[in-house]
Formats: sequence, structure tokens, C-alpha cells
Amino acid sequence: MSKILYIILISFIVSNCSFKPVVKHHGVPFLEKKQSKLIVNKSNKNDIKVILGNPSTISKFDNDVWIFIERKQTQSKIKNLGKMEIFTNNVLVLELDNYGILKKKDFYNKDDMEKIEIVETITKNKYQKDAFIYNFLSSMRQRVNDPLGVRAKKRKEISQR
Repeated sequence: MSKILYIILISFIVSNCSFKPVVKHHGVPFLEKKQSKLIVNKSNKNDIKVILGNPSTISKFDNDVWIFIERKQTQSKIKNLGKMEIFTNNVLVLELDNYGILKKKDFYNKDDMEKIEIVETITKNKYQKDAFIYNFLSSMRQRVNDPLGVRAKKRKEISQR
């Protein structure tokens, strides 16, 4: 009887397990295949929207740069305790001219992005204690905290005693 119970229990556990990984997809599906249909100096905004849809982002500085993203994630192996792992990360950057014609097309996959170096310089603080702005703001703070100068007078009286 116990063998039958073990067989039923194991078959129940195995039947609930999925051997296919669950894939979470974000962005434009099959971006690498679809971007090959776009031809530089021939495709226009309408062609791009028909093939790829609306862009994921449009450049804030220049309205003629469109960015399309594709990202696929799946759960990693048991050793990483089921954390999500990125296995596809594609980015397509399209540059359009004033007439809406495709002028430049850059495609980056996961391997290309690992080669990109990020600058790690730190912006220094321009406001030092010797700066005019620091002195001005400090004096304004003192005047806001003690508009009549009462505290300064009391300090002088105490120091003279």
C-alpha cells in the first residue's frame, strides 16, 4: 500500500512540474528579424510604425531618434533560487531626418551591451565654503533664523561678563 502511495505522490509532483521554462516578454517581439526589413534611406516613419509599432521611447533631446526594446526573462536554475535571468536584451536605435526618412539604424544585442563602457567620473560640488554663493546663503540663513540680531547681542553680553 505504501508503494502505491509513493507512486501516486511522485506522479502528482511530476505532473505539476513544467519542463518548458516560463518566459516573460517585454517590448517588441522578434526585434532582430523585424529590423532587417527596415532599409536605410528608403523606409519612413509610417513603414517603421507598420513593421515595429510605436517606439518604446523617443529621444527627449532630439525628436528624430526612436528607440525600440525587446527583453526576455526566464527563471534561472535551482542554484540561483529561481531569480529572473535575462537571456535576450535587444535595443534598436533609429535616427530619422526632418522628412521622416530613416538615416541611421543601430542594433545592439546582449553581447554588444556588455562591451559598452560606462564612465564612472563623479561631478564635483561647485559650492565650497570659500565661494561667494556659500557665504551669501549662510548669511541669509542667519538672518532668517535671527532677523533682529537678538541672539548675537546676547552672545556678546555673555562673553563680556
